Amino acid sequence: MKGHRRSTFITVILVAYLAVMAYIGRGELAAGKYLYYFGIIAVTLACITLLNIVMRRRENARRRK
Repeated sequence: MKGHRRSTFITVILVAYLAVMAYIGRGELAAGKYLYYFGIIAVTLACITLLNIVMRRRENARRRK
């Protein structure tokens, strides 16, 4: 992919997927399960962030070689 890193592309796709899943799961929020709803979102965002960091480091290591 010219101009764009693979890590950025995958991160954007995963965040979009999370947004769709959060919209679908809004029934949990309406039912008053705030901790469950936002907890799942927070854990998922943490996983996406860690994945992005690992992928960027790997890309940088490959670029240096």
